[in-house]
Amino acid sequence: MSLISISNEGLDEFALIARLTKGLTAWADVVLGVGDDTAILDIGGDRLLLATVDSQVEGVHFTFQGCSAEQVGRKAMAVNLSDIAAMGGEPRYALVSLVIPPHLSLNLLQQVYDGMRQEAEAFSTAIVGGNIAGAGTGELLILDVTLLGTVERGHVITRAGAHVGDTLCVTGTLGAAAAGLYVQSHTDLPYPTQAVQTARFHQCIPQPRVREGRVLSHFGPHIITAMLDISDGLSGDLTHLCQRSHVGARVEVAKIPISSTTRAIASTAKLDPLPWALHGGEDYELLFTVAPGHIEAVSHAVQSAIGTPITPIGTITEAQDGMQLVYPDGRVEPLRVHSWNHLVAGGQ
Repeated sequence: MSLISISNEGLDEFALIARLTKGLTAWADVVLGVGDDTAILDIGGDRLLLATVDSQVEGVHFTFQGCSAEQVGRKAMAVNLSDIAAMGGEPRYALVSLVIPPHLSLNLLQQVYDGMRQEAEAFSTAIVGGNIAGAGTGELLILDVTLLGTVERGHVITRAGAHVGDTLCVTGTLGAAAAGLYVQSHTDLPYPTQAVQTARFHQCIPQPRVREGRVLSHFGPHIITAMLDISDGLSGDLTHLCQRSHVGARVEVAKIPISSTTRAIASTAKLDPLPWALHGGEDYELLFTVAPGHIEAVSHAVQSAIGTPITPIGTITEAQDGMQLVYPDGRVEPLRVHSWNHLVAGGQ
């Protein structure tokens, strides 16, 4: 079946995954298979094995016009590191597969691979093998990374543990990657130079919150009750958390951390930065829930250990309440999802 006919079926990425994986054999040592940032495998001992894989396709996830070859390689590794971070784990080993079009120069490919190696080494991760294949008549470079990590038994954080009354939090700020993408396609505006540089950096080189995830995992799932990384956008990834935990959420608009960089670019473009923060995607910040009475201790632990700010942005509610946005004037609206869809042109 071709990609076009799949799209005509009206399936988004996650519906397609559910269809393809329905009825997979259950194995005793698979603690968690499909449905979270990584699989969780029990190999004995005091640690669990985490396994994830992610592909970056030229023209879909990156272009060499928008980012340098080294940055493309770093991003391919970073998005997998972020999955391990979302489980509170420690990345260990990577396998890299390359599907190479015939026109690609050796020099460019070497720069891409160097970028992957630099990002892996920055997080004490070893590249231990992989595969190389030609793309035949294809014109696109495809980078496929499989990453293995570990986490202490009893400390893995999944998407499925949020409870009513928990505080919803994020690390860092949101919207910068979307702002960088906007700048790339709207080059004729007088943006502040520093804002452009910062936004493009966030777009091209995500910052996986591995160290932050490790601090959070030390609290255990009774305090950090659910977690995932924001790859598809706050609205889309909050949906995944709510669905897996069978809860709803109220997000306070005034508390969403939007950086001065994002605000500066939006102001120049005469746009509201809120949609970038809600739906833009590729922020790779951690979205997580904290049990009542623990937010101060959690925030202090992350801030003192790493310096990354933790921002409470809302509250977990009953599932029947759905996802809601609460504006400063008290107005409440449904939080509608405008998340990336890999199976539809344009992503929406």
